[in-house]
Amino acid sequence: MKRPYMTFAGLAAGLLIAGAASAADLKIALIAGKTGALEAYAKQSETGFMMGLEYLTKGTMTWQGRKVSVIVKDDQLKADLAKTLLEQAYNDDGVDIAVGTTSSAAALAMLPVAEESGKVLIVEPAVADAITGDKWNRFIFRTARNSTQDAYAAAAAVPDSGEVTIATLAQDYAFGRDGVAALKTALASIRPNAKVVFEEYTPQNATDFTASAQRIFDALKDKPGRKIIEIIWAGPHPLPKIADLKPERYGIEIAPGGNILPVMKLYKNYPGMEGAVYYYYAFPKNPMNDWFVAEHQKRYGTPPDFFTAGGFAAASAALTAVEKAGGTDTEKLIAAMEGMTFETPKGPMTFRKEDHQALQPMYHFKVKANGRDDTDLLDLVATIPADKLPIPVRNKR
Repeated sequence: MKRPYMTFAGLAAGLLIAGAASAADLKIALIAGKTGALEAYAKQSETGFMMGLEYLTKGTMTWQGRKVSVIVKDDQLKADLAKTLLEQAYNDDGVDIAVGTTSSAAALAMLPVAEESGKVLIVEPAVADAITGDKWNRFIFRTARNSTQDAYAAAAAVPDSGEVTIATLAQDYAFGRDGVAALKTALASIRPNAKVVFEEYTPQNATDFTASAQRIFDALKDKPGRKIIEIIWAGPHPLPKIADLKPERYGIEIAPGGNILPVMKLYKNYPGMEGAVYYYYAFPKNPMNDWFVAEHQKRYGTPPDFFTAGGFAAASAALTAVEKAGGTDTEKLIAAMEGMTFETPKGPMTFRKEDHQALQPMYHFKVKANGRDDTDLLDLVATIPADKLPIPVRNKR
């Protein structure tokens, strides 16, 4: 179905600020870390969320007979501020559903607020496993992938036969250590032929990787079979500096994982390199993604990115839930969302009943040899369907 084009100026004119919104409006709070190191992620999430609403409402910003009102709040990546903003959204602004946020620490601070307020929170794009694990409560639904889904996708991209030896490079904080732990669990589950033999952790702001690389090379160089460095990283990527030290002289490969396009343009220098990614605009084949790619390219001169797709998915989850529940009563929303399948640019996602984590496909990629520009980067090796990613349930429900 063809969707009408609407500029963001026109879309913004259709939005109502909190003070002017009527009681009949469908009110949604979008909380994101728009100030700080993850600003690019937050801006992508907001763009994708607004484009998702536009597509699904056919440009009317009306859903189930109600005008859609979006209140955007910047938590500046601060956990205390994120908590306060969510409290304000639920209690002062009277939102029906909230979506957020960028930082996992900020998202974790928001979880008890949703429970205390008795309102649904859709988590996007924070990835910490604890969000749908031991810190979860029944008001939390997550469209974002979690760290374990990333790990299972990375494991699925590892060869499934022959001996494979892996060393990891990650930042020394929760994201990095949790990611490595999840990768080890995933390998044991679906790639028992592959073993992690060495773990290297660096400060989050590390810029010199010479010593780290040498320790990794020493751990791998004499091992038989395939030898791979799995990099789990957020922020400026160490790939070029590791690659400059020529791991290939020891028969060692690098698997950096997916990232946003400005980071992945570094991959162009390493054709044939393989890994797994949450979303790459050219991979999904469906009408929603076709519209999304064409419109984003038209408006911004680039295809949609990693977190833009996530924002779109969150919008789809919110509107699908309201339609299925027949309104915004919280208990009816929860009942509707448990097990709910909804369309996204990646294709269908489904909220698992046990922990409300969105089960979704991931993608095994290979870096192109001759991409036409800085966004034409990856070839699809295989779509990894959700049922091939046996994500453990870790909450205490």
